[in-house]
Amino acid sequence: MRIQKVAIVGSGNIGGNLGILLAKAGCEVFFSSRHPENLQGLVEAAGPTARAGKVDEAIAFGDVVILSVPLKAYRELDDETRLALKGKIVIDTSNPYPERDGAIAVEARQDPGGMGSVVARLLPGARIVRAFNSVYFEDLKKTVNKNGETIGIPIASDDQEALDAAVELAQRAGLEPVVVPGLRSSKLFDVGTPVYATSASAREIRQKLRIE
Repeated sequence: MRIQKVAIVGSGNIGGNLGILLAKAGCEVFFSSRHPENLQGLVEAAGPTARAGKVDEAIAFGDVVILSVPLKAYRELDDETRLALKGKIVIDTSNPYPERDGAIAVEARQDPGGMGSVVARLLPGARIVRAFNSVYFEDLKKTVNKNGETIGIPIASDDQEALDAAVELAQRAGLEPVVVPGLRSSKLFDVGTPVYATSASAREIRQKLRIE
């Protein structure tokens, strides 16, 4: 699978910076948010293959949707958006912060299946893959950590094609994917785990998560 069109829904620290990397790698990137008029700076930074617009336009455009919004925003998605995401490969980058997201974040942190299971329930029918949530956004801009090593990106999904898509985009962005088997195993790189927000290399992630 060669991904050409990438939709970014929620163009903040992770979505915005990742979109810039992917645009510079040759992808067509459609940035979107509830206030697309504020995204022109991102489009200019990303270059000629980028554009910005409304969320529904982005979802219709993308071969893959990178959903990079606060967890609380999932419950604010309207029925049309949820329907549009059905059948789509959705790369989820969200993290549960109770001080920002409220009760849903508390539930997510307690869920035995981690954020992967939570998002799958919130977006039934979407092809969920967890990725890009564990990297610190300032390091994401550089693609290397303080040791000069390529940043590793743990990735988990139950959908092989979705998994392959996330692996491809990580590589094209200049990052090194680390496949963590099964969507429920995404809890291994959720908030509070040894690899979260460390910008660790793929080698370090494999060691910490005991992945061969």
